[in-house]
Amino acid sequence: MHALQTRMLAITRSLSLTAAAALLLTNLGAILYGVFMRYFVGGAPIWTDELSRFLIIGTVMIAAGAVWIEGSHMRVALIERLLPRPLARLLNLYQWLLTLGIALGGAWVSYHYAQSVGMFTTSGLGVSRTIPVMSMPIGFSLLAWHVFWHGPAPLPTLTEQGVEETHPEEHSQ
Repeated sequence: MHALQTRMLAITRSLSLTAAAALLLTNLGAILYGVFMRYFVGGAPIWTDELSRFLIIGTVMIAAGAVWIEGSHMRVALIERLLPRPLARLLNLYQWLLTLGIALGGAWVSYHYAQSVGMFTTSGLGVSRTIPVMSMPIGFSLLAWHVFWHGPAPLPTLTEQGVEETHPEEHSQ
């Protein structure tokens, strides 16, 4: 099971980060195009600002799961280090269940919201509002996927020097 778990996380982490990087590069292109048009041609199309907003939201949502399993998101792990091992495991289980529940709930709610705004179009791009809003349920679903496959194990902790710190309970299992 551990080999399957590691493989699933490695594949989906790589795909998520690649997709997020592609969205970020597309966003950079849209911003540079807008700046060029604004300052050298005299006016930028309105769709560049709107596309940029949608792309940055999509980038963050698609990368969230991969960032979570790396422990690179913003969190304070002080309590985990100070608690005795059994309580730290219980806290890890609680955090895992809470994150999984929020991710699944976010996917459910945002999917239904995305479907409900399908009759409206975006002002700049002129596409159905469902298309850009679908980055939310896709991102929450990817987060839930990564959280599920990671399991209630402790997350890596980054120190101020950027070095990953391993937890003693990881080595004793």
